[in-house]
Amino acid sequence: MESQERKRYIRQITLPEMGLAGQEKLKASKVLVIGAGGLGCPVLQYLTAAGVGTIGIVDDDTVDLTNLHRQILYSNADVGQQKAVTAVSKLSAMNPLVNLIPFPVRLDENNASEMISGFDLVIDGSDNFPTRYIANDHCVALNKPLIFGSILRFEGQVSVFNYRGGPTYRCLFPDAEEGDNCEVAGVMGILPGIIGSYMANEAIKVICEIGEILSGQLLIINTLTNQTNIFRFSRNFDSSLNHAGHILPQKQHQDADPQQLLFSDFEKRIESDPDHIFLVDVREEYEFEEDFIGGVNIPLPDLPGKLTTMPADKTVVFYCRSGVRSLMASQLLNKNHFAGRSYWMKEDK
Repeated sequence: MESQERKRYIRQITLPEMGLAGQEKLKASKVLVIGAGGLGCPVLQYLTAAGVGTIGIVDDDTVDLTNLHRQILYSNADVGQQKAVTAVSKLSAMNPLVNLIPFPVRLDENNASEMISGFDLVIDGSDNFPTRYIANDHCVALNKPLIFGSILRFEGQVSVFNYRGGPTYRCLFPDAEEGDNCEVAGVMGILPGIIGSYMANEAIKVICEIGEILSGQLLIINTLTNQTNIFRFSRNFDSSLNHAGHILPQKQHQDADPQQLLFSDFEKRIESDPDHIFLVDVREEYEFEEDFIGGVNIPLPDLPGKLTTMPADKTVVFYCRSGVRSLMASQLLNKNHFAGRSYWMKEDK
């Protein structure tokens, strides 16, 4: 490593967990970042500053004025410009030692395999479910670790999938069902900076083989309440590869999965037998108050300490609008060996 490189990264190299060997691993690594938006901006900035050798940037979008409160890589002068190309220009000025490759296209089934195969690690900062599943399935097929992050309103999530045979995105979210997005629900501008920094941190740990990796763990951070929680999950299905390169879940035991209850069926049950339904709304308090449907409010981060209060003589129904948090709540209750019956529920679209 050249003397100028050593000087640039000396504060990192000084760390005993990193050392020169860790910095050399960063230099030799190739990372593909999907999305150069709210999450992608801090990920790209920190990985570029850290000295990752090659970074690919996938994004077919252009900079919009509404992006600027959270996508801090861009300025007013960049409005209307291609994000991937603009990001490369900005990041090259930040660290000319990094090889930056723009891919001003949308990741899809036709280009995912070819694109991902040229990199060691993939970071998914996309904002839609189809892209997340495409990224996951092709990373599994190609045996590439996948760093995941998502944001909405004041809450963010981080995890690492397919790390050394660990759980995948489909293990945690088996069904591709669209929920709210930032355009509809809003997002605090600082939040993607926090979550993106965590994602970059996990990427560096994976590359340098240091620390505890968030594999089989979903980190949830609520910046409004300053609450953090980690939910643990496992690889709950064997996977196989079909001719198209998609990962297909194998048949599971019927009693292994939380059961979904349709909102329309819930309304019928609550009308006919209200005394035997225990509804738990796992959204945040402000969501519960804004869109009240009944029941008790136990936000998901608070649930682990309340599991023993779930009545085994009633049917427990967890609810949130998109179904993501209610599914996690039901999984958590099942793992606690709940003696009664429980369901997860979302708003019917």
